[in-house]
Amino acid sequence: MTTDIIVYHNPACGTSRNTLGLIRNAGIEPHVVEYLKTPPTRALLEQLIARSGMRVRDLLREKGTPFAELNLGDESLSDEALIDAMIAHPVLINRPLVVSPLGVKLCRPSEAVLDLLPAAQRGAFAKEDGEPVVDAAGQRVGG
Repeated sequence: MTTDIIVYHNPACGTSRNTLGLIRNAGIEPHVVEYLKTPPTRALLEQLIARSGMRVRDLLREKGTPFAELNLGDESLSDEALIDAMIAHPVLINRPLVVSPLGVKLCRPSEAVLDLLPAAQRGAFAKEDGEPVVDAAGQRVGG
């Protein structure tokens, strides 16, 4: 299926890999952007945040990043300062961020991507840790 879906992906992240797997399980081959290698521009990042409806702070990743050393937990920092930090250190951008015709969403947990897919799941899917997400009939499990 040809559908315009973009995934801002980190192949080292299990949640990101599971999200990509769910998109492919719907028969869709998305455009994958390894954002650590090809970071978004400031204008694109601002647009993605606006389209997602998230606060800038909601897209900040803390674990495995310079979040603490940059004092990004300081609530007095402006959105502009937070975006400056994400542009300077793309690892601060949480992932996976998915763009589809149905919206823009940070897909944590990975099954959140199911709300953005215009096609049904084609079969069973389990996360890398074995947790079932979709059953053999293509239906969401437990959600």
